[in-house]
Formats: sequence, C-alpha cells, structure tokens
Amino acid sequence: MATVTHERTFNAAGTELAGDLTLPGDAYGIVLFAHGSGSSRHSPRNRAVAAHLNEQGLGTLLTDLLTQDEEDDRRFDIGFLADRVIGLVDWLVAACPALKVGLFGASTGAAAALVAAAARPRPVRAVVSRGGRPDLAGPALIQVTAPTLLLVGGNDQTVIELNEEARNAMTVTAELRIVAGATYLFEEPGTLDTVAEEAATWFATHLR
Repeated sequence: MATVTHERTFNAAGTELAGDLTLPGDAYGIVLFAHGSGSSRHSPRNRAVAAHLNEQGLGTLLTDLLTQDEEDDRRFDIGFLADRVIGLVDWLVAACPALKVGLFGASTGAAAALVAAAARPRPVRAVVSRGGRPDLAGPALIQVTAPTLLLVGGNDQTVIELNEEARNAMTVTAELRIVAGATYLFEEPGTLDTVAEEAATWFATHLR
C-alpha cells in the first residue's frame, strides 16, 4: 500500500500546531519528532531520518512545536515543549490507536521527548535521541520506562559526557552509541545515514 502524507494542524496543549503526518499503508508504529531549539518540522536532518523510517514501515509526525511568536521566548523551555509533545502523543493515541508510539528527539527536543515519555509511559514504547541534551529532562529521567537510545557524534565530547551522565541516571534500558567522525549536527558524509539506520532498528525492535 502507498505511503500518504497529510499536511494539517494538530491540537496540542490547547494550541494548533502545523505538522506533516506520514503513514505507510502497512505501518506498525508511528514516531513523533521533537526538534531542537531554533529548528522546525522542515529540518532537513529530521526529514531525512523520517523518510528512512517511512521506508521501514513506520509512520512519522513532524510538527512545529512552537508558533512564530513563541520562538524567541520558549525554545529553551523544556517543560513548555514537553507539554506540546505530550499533547501530540495524546492526539496520536486517539487518532491511531492501533499504532505504538516512538519519540525521536534532537538537541533540546530530546529532553522534551524524555519528559513526555515519563508522563505517557503506556503509549510511548521507545525513545531515540540524536545529539540530544537528555540531561535537561531533569528528574523525569528516572521515571522514563521506554527503552532509550542515545546517539551522539564522536567529535562532540561535551555532549558525550552529558549523555553518559543521563544514561547512568536512567533506570530503564538505555544505550549510548557514538557515531564516529560526527559533530553536533551530523553533517559529515554518512553520519546521518548511520543515525537513520540505528533509529530504524531501535524502533523496529521495540515497537513491533
């Protein structure tokens, strides 16, 4: 069956957010993307990963977590972003009840995804972080029950250390994998492909 993308608005925490919902005909799960500060649903890196997940039979939802008026004041507000992610998870549960939910977070969006996973342990079955700041999830880290994969660039030493600390604080299955030769944005040849493949395998393992 064909893969179909719907561009529409989604209600999350009382706000209408623009987004793109893509569903392969044989989807067995759906992954909600939580982008980092200063990014949007048009992020070429997240869209590349989403396209790979679609090819592997996973639906994806990419949204703008913030309105234009909120970009300057709220993009580092993890609690505010997490409320939006939770609202979108609730929407997915109502709209696609047969599909298990995964979260893919980048940068500060990874912290928001982990807070949301802690708040919605039943529907959220897996989390993947790309170059994320899981440490910013604070006390929610120890409440996460979804298996979590932390992907960090090998040349991003500070973020590696922060991810190691976060992984050690978590009580659920949490793996830290270093992508050799990658910096913070995973712009080096082949590094984003590695992220997409690792994410697809993680979600396939935990959402099927």
